[in-house]
Amino acid sequence: MKQYLTVKAVAQLLGVTPLTLRNWDKRGVLMAHRNPINNYRLYKRDQIELFIRKIEGKKLMDDIRVKLS
Repeated sequence: MKQYLTVKAVAQLLGVTPLTLRNWDKRGVLMAHRNPINNYRLYKRDQIELFIRKIEGKKLMDDIRVKLS
């Protein structure tokens, strides 16, 4: 299993465009690591898994708030 994922792979996983990921990197939302040879953005697999858990947790909390109101 790869430890690092490309911009394209992460974009497909999250359902966003590669440009969105690049913008998030600039804004500090989801920071990329850089390949020391070609300077490509790479994302650690565990970082992406944590990001997805946070998104799912936020969605769950939003759903609970709607049900309680």
